[in-house]
Amino acid sequence: MKLTGSFTFVLYKNMSVTVLLILTNVVVSMLAFRDRILFSKLLFSPYFIRKDREYFRFLSSGFIHADYMHLAINMYVLYIFGEGVEDYFFQIKGESGRMIYLLFYLLSVIVSSIPSFEIRKNDVSYSSVGASGATSAIVFSSIIFAPWNRIYLMFIPIGIPAFIFGIIYLAYSYYMARKAQDNIAHDVHFFGALFGVIFTLFLDHGILPYFIESILSGG
Repeated sequence: MKLTGSFTFVLYKNMSVTVLLILTNVVVSMLAFRDRILFSKLLFSPYFIRKDREYFRFLSSGFIHADYMHLAINMYVLYIFGEGVEDYFFQIKGESGRMIYLLFYLLSVIVSSIPSFEIRKNDVSYSSVGASGATSAIVFSSIIFAPWNRIYLMFIPIGIPAFIFGIIYLAYSYYMARKAQDNIAHDVHFFGALFGVIFTLFLDHGILPYFIESILSGG
């Protein structure tokens, strides 16, 4: 028993926050896939948040997903970009950087949904799920400290400089949110991305001059 406990502690201590978040997302999402009552209780519903004061939905909705593909895409993005952002936070804040990174992730889930709540709090039919607000925040945090990093999209063999991808992503998300003609929460993507930029600039006051100089110098 003592050996098992020690091994578990070492495993937990050495595991990155990003991996822990991925595991949490996978476990909670799979539980919700099998239990539709649980799924309904955890999803983001502005109407029921306002009506029944179920504020936990701001956070719980970020850990469940519509289906396995939705889960896989978000977790892939989280893994690809999250490890780098977590390491960056660690480099500038030491060991506390990992806890700040966790706080950043959780706040991203909440903050990215606030505009949707304000707009749709009287709409009983509206609901959303997924970690997209947080993953957007993480991607845009990485853009601030690595603006010339190449981002590859499906069916596009050429890597897009991260800051150019960011501009396109924000413009697209804003446009699609205004149209509101599909079932994707584009407004959550948009505000999650903005929060990622703001949080990173607040955390590292010296990063903005570096970002600007890097863009102007061509990397």
